[in-house]
Amino acid sequence: MKFTFLGTGTSQGVPVIACSCRVCQSADARDKRLRTSALIEHEGTTIVIDAGPDFRQQMLTANVKRLDAILLTHEHRDHIAGLDDVRAFNWVQQKPMDIWAEQRVQESLRKEFAYIFAETKYPGVPEVVMNSIDGHPFEVNQLKIIPIRCFHNKLPIYGFRIGDITYITDANFISEEEKEKIVGSKYIIINALRRQKHMSHFCLSDAIKLISEFSPRKGFIIHVSHQVGLYVDLLRELPDNINVAYDGLSFEVEY
Repeated sequence: MKFTFLGTGTSQGVPVIACSCRVCQSADARDKRLRTSALIEHEGTTIVIDAGPDFRQQMLTANVKRLDAILLTHEHRDHIAGLDDVRAFNWVQQKPMDIWAEQRVQESLRKEFAYIFAETKYPGVPEVVMNSIDGHPFEVNQLKIIPIRCFHNKLPIYGFRIGDITYITDANFISEEEKEKIVGSKYIIINALRRQKHMSHFCLSDAIKLISEFSPRKGFIIHVSHQVGLYVDLLRELPDNINVAYDGLSFEVEY
């Protein structure tokens, strides 16, 4: 199974025109972060986690020719705003796109993208099939996915475990019961918005502590804002088994 970080940043960390901060001015490509999203490829099955505003650019950059499904962690715009661009895959694959999301997120999509779900559709609008995540494991083709309930402040969201990989973004709380689903993961990917405590995201020390609880082969920090600082500086501070993910980084793991 191949895992690729399509984006590792946040709307709070997107380069701004004329911004003079060290991260925006950095010449290191690892400091240039699109909105957080991930690509999983396994034996002909291709899945993307979240489709934010950078979805089209991410698909082109990663040379994604076909896509079987999109898993949505939650309904915030930086994780769903690119949904319109599934129409390109509709055209190439000649079928609707499977979207996996919990019921609340589906309701939000029907409001945000009313034209996609209209009874009388404008020609060429995206075609999607909604599939419900209810907390139980599900499969996309033969790829098993285990939802992990997390909280983004008070908002319930989902992380996912796929094989030996656990992926959690935009969270700041996971119950002990849900942590049991993470046990044994060889790769743990966790959000760390900034160094200071935050009301709805893990901060850097939170993420390091959480990863260390499970002693994975490798931990990765994602959903990083510019407040964390430069990639090279942050990397020096982290334990040997924890890395800062960057856009385009990929690794392979047995499934």
